[in-house]
Amino acid sequence: MSDQGWVWGAGAATGIGSLPGTDIAEAQRVVLGELPALPHLPELPARGPGADLIGRTGGLLVELPVELYAARWRVAPRPGKDLRRARDLMERDLDQLAEQAEEYAGPLKIQAAGPLTLAATVELPIGGRMLRDPGAVRDLAGSLAEGLRGHVEAVTRRLPRACVLLQLDEPALPAVLAGRVPTESGLGMYRAMDQADARSLLNTVITAAGVPTVVHCCAPDVPVELIRTAGAVGIALDLSLVTDLDPLGEAIDAGLGLLAGAAPTTAPAGRAPTSAEVADRVRTLWDRLGFPRRRLAEQVVVTPACGLAGATPAYARSILAACRDAARRLSES
Repeated sequence: MSDQGWVWGAGAATGIGSLPGTDIAEAQRVVLGELPALPHLPELPARGPGADLIGRTGGLLVELPVELYAARWRVAPRPGKDLRRARDLMERDLDQLAEQAEEYAGPLKIQAAGPLTLAATVELPIGGRMLRDPGAVRDLAGSLAEGLRGHVEAVTRRLPRACVLLQLDEPALPAVLAGRVPTESGLGMYRAMDQADARSLLNTVITAAGVPTVVHCCAPDVPVELIRTAGAVGIALDLSLVTDLDPLGEAIDAGLGLLAGAAPTTAPAGRAPTSAEVADRVRTLWDRLGFPRRRLAEQVVVTPACGLAGATPAYARSILAACRDAARRLSES
């Protein structure tokens, strides 16, 4: 690990999390084969409830059971079949990973929804998102923190030579801070959360996990400085959504790692971009930020712009390969 806390080596590439299909063994083979420097635990939401980001993370919560109701996740009075399914899927995924990556030694990324996105998505038993109740949000963050600590330990037990990197997915974070999360009626919005409160909730989870943590947000207006000061070692962004370079440049200058989402999740021109095109996109941003090229390969990990669940299997594989080869190009230039 570097002085800045980066768990990855120079010239690394990884995926954001989700992949198409329902075969976890095949998905893991693809990831381990295409992303040897920084593989990640694949997520396959096409398997149904409990394999989606919210259900998968809900299965990790401690003493806060969740269930599906009208196709939405909500807090449940007691553990039920939906929770069992989510936990069973995760157990099978980890067992399969242990089998395929038994000898793996190096960084390994795992993903979970962050506390703000969970609060903006999971509903209270009485209705309404957890976001409406600050006490419930604190309880949720505490439950997630304890659950992720246990999840990290479960991964480490299975792969004792791996170095775990945690990714918290926070697509709803900008909306939570701006008061743009709609109420169930659609007629109003939940009150904006104070930045200090959001930072504290993120820090609670990051500190408890006990491993280097990056925060992923594939939305405009990402609060980069909030994420850095919450204790994250890196930030994962869709480069096409970055419009204000100053906050990102200041955070990178302060030592924040960048997971650069440089490859589109669908084929805009009917083909996957080449590794040279992906590398040029990352290099162009880095040059605009004004940092020396020698830092690029160390501080930046090349990734797709977001998850690949909506891509075809062939496109997903070609994008991961393009990211891998782009990262190598950047480390050699």
